[in-house]
Parts: sequence; C-alpha cells; structure tokens
Amino acid sequence: MEILLYLAGILFMLIGLGISIGLHEVGHLLPAKLFGVRVGQYMIGFGPRLWSKRIGETEYGFKLLPLGGFISMSGMYPASKTARPASGIFRSLVQDARTANDETIADGAEDRVFYRLPVWKRVIVMLGGPLMNLILAVVIFTVLVSGIGVQQGTTTIATVNECVLPAGSTATECAADDPLTPAAEAGIEPGDVLVSIDGRPVSTFAEATAIVQAAPGEDLDLVVRRDGVDTDLTITPVEAERTLTDASGQPLLDDEGEPVVKEVGYVGMGAQMGFVPQPLSAGPQMAGDTVARVGSMILTLPVRIWDVGVSLVTGGERDPNGPLSVVGVGRIAGEVAATDAPVLNRFSVLLGLLGSLNVALFVFNLIPLLPLDGGHIVVALWDGIRRAWAKLFRCPPPAPVDATKLVPLTVVVAILLIAMGALLLLADLFNPVDIFGG
Repeated sequence: MEILLYLAGILFMLIGLGISIGLHEVGHLLPAKLFGVRVGQYMIGFGPRLWSKRIGETEYGFKLLPLGGFISMSGMYPASKTARPASGIFRSLVQDARTANDETIADGAEDRVFYRLPVWKRVIVMLGGPLMNLILAVVIFTVLVSGIGVQQGTTTIATVNECVLPAGSTATECAADDPLTPAAEAGIEPGDVLVSIDGRPVSTFAEATAIVQAAPGEDLDLVVRRDGVDTDLTITPVEAERTLTDASGQPLLDDEGEPVVKEVGYVGMGAQMGFVPQPLSAGPQMAGDTVARVGSMILTLPVRIWDVGVSLVTGGERDPNGPLSVVGVGRIAGEVAATDAPVLNRFSVLLGLLGSLNVALFVFNLIPLLPLDGGHIVVALWDGIRRAWAKLFRCPPPAPVDATKLVPLTVVVAILLIAMGALLLLADLFNPVDIFGG
C-alpha cells in the first residue's frame, strides 16, 4: 500500500507539472493567435513525438521527455535577406538559427510574424507564459489556504493541564504543592468550544491566546459551548514564563534561532489542531511571499548549485530549501503521499508543493537571458528603445533587432542549464533531500 501511495504522489506531481507546462504554453499561444501571429506547433515535452493532431494551421501534440514545452511562432526573428557562407562554429550556429527561423515563415503569411508586432504585443506574448504560472500559483494557494485552510489551533479545547509547571520543567506529573492551572480551576473541560473571552468573540485559538497572554492576574469572562449549550465561566490567567508560539503552535524563534521566552498570562489549556480557512487575500499574499523567496534563491543560484555539487561528492546533507530537479520534486511528492498522516494533510502539502513549483516556473522564466522568456522580453524592449530613440531624434526607423546574433550566448546559457539540470538530477538520485530529518 505504501508503494502505491508513493507512486500516487509522483503521479499527482507529474500530472500537475504537465498541466502547469501546458498552461504556460497556452499563455503564449492565446495572445500570439489573438495578435495574428501564425503558430505552427504547440508541444508539451521535447524529443521524439508521441502524438499530435493538426487543428487549422497549428499542430498540437506531446513529446517523449516531459521537461518543458514550446510553441513555434512564425518569424521570431527578422527574415535573413541573403544566405552568407558560414565559417566558424559560431557563424554556423547563427546561420542555422536564421535558416530555421526562415522556415517558420509560410508563403503568403509573411506579415503574420512575431518580430513585426509592436513592442507591447511582443512583451505580452512572451510574458503570457510566466504570468499563467503565477495565476495558477495564486489559484492553488487560494484553494489551499482559503478552501482547505491553514492547520492551526482551533477554538475546541483538546487538553486541560492540572497544574502549573515551571517553563522548561521535565516533570510530567503534578506534585502535591503545584498550583492548579486557571483552566482547571475555572472548570474548563476537553471538548469545550471557546466562544468569547473578556467579551471579545474568538474564532481561533491564537486569538484566545493573545487575550490571555496580555492579561495576567485579571479576571476574564469566558463563554464556552459545551454539548451545544453556552456556559459562562470566569478565568484568571497567572503570570508564567512561557515559550511564545505562532498560530500553528510552533515556537517563535529569535534572530539567533532560539525559542522566545517571556512572562505572559497563562491558563493551561491546549487546542485541537485543525484546518482554519483564511481570507481570500491570503492566497495572493502567500504567492507573493513565495515569489520573494524563490527570487532570492535565484539570485544566489550559482552558490546553491555549487553547494549541491559539493554535497553530491562528499555525501553531505543537502539544504531542504535548495534547488531540485523534476526527479527530486517527484521523490518528495512520493514520500509525502506515503507518510502516515491524514489524507487532507498530505494533499495540502502536495498542493503547496505544486503551487511553489509554479512560482519557480514564473520566476525562472523571467531571467533576462535567451532562450528563456525573459530574454525575448529584453530583446523586444531593446527594439522599442531603439525605435523611440530614432523617433526622438527624427532618424529613420532602425531595422528590427536580429536576436540570431545572440545565438552563441544562447547556446552557452542552454549548455549551463543542461549541466545544472544534470547535476541536480544526479544529486536527487544519489544524495536526495531528506525532508523528514532522517
């Protein structure tokens, strides 16, 4: 059964990745067709063709290696006027790129080419793919935090401590001289549902905790719902040294990574953990936080890749927040699906992983280097700057930017991306990330 769950987790992530890639290419396809550009192919994957079907002028299909996708737009670059003999490897690469580009321009459709579009339309076409991934990430995170909810303490009481033990105490049983907790004195019982404290309604345990911690020594009116009936109680928090926690019950850490301990009001009750739906604004906020985190990782990517290489050679522990290959993502998905946890908990983690993957696709594709989408956006913007400059000084319009001249740089970037992918693949196979700490 565990093996089946492991495979189900991998399948979930593969399907999610396929949908993400497919929608990314749709983000390019729709505006391209809207602006009249001829699109010859829409393909998911690379390598040998598995299946395809031509609809109108576009061939839609799947290829063997599910490592990405592409659409083939007519005239990504200006058509070459003459074919000059190529000498040298780089000139040969440039000439091959121009020849391949010319082949995409169909007879009678010379005006339906990408490079002739206004700059703003070219930017929209190239930005459409990454934006589709960002939109998908926002939808996923919204479903995750607003539809399913964030796991945190609910208003249902799970435990009531009998006595007040000192912070950091290793004792598990109350001594005769240990004082009763305010919760026990007030008559709170497991299963009670907090309705209000000090006249203020509470919807999460974190809200109740904040009120209690701010009122040591004060008598607080407490309303609990027990067996469907509201009961009025009075509770008086005692001042105690306690480790502060967040809404999910995890200890808050200071700048040095140590738990934050403070004298606060304490009553000695614990909450049942559950999924608490968040406002609809929480999904976009979560996506924004993830974009910032992934962006920071991209800025330090060379260092992180180096660390992955070192850990692969030495067998050292890998950074759980470091880069992964498709194999690594699938492996984590399988491990999560096979863990001994409630189904909803496992599904939430998988959904969060898929949302983060779409954010990674969004940020990575905006890197301003060819052959990535960000590189094509930079080329279009540079073309616009040149045209604006010529118009400002009343000069003849310049020729469109010929990005085929950047093919040597593009090849270098592609080789580096392939090498990075190969390194991550090897690391994920032979020294995978341990997300469960052993």
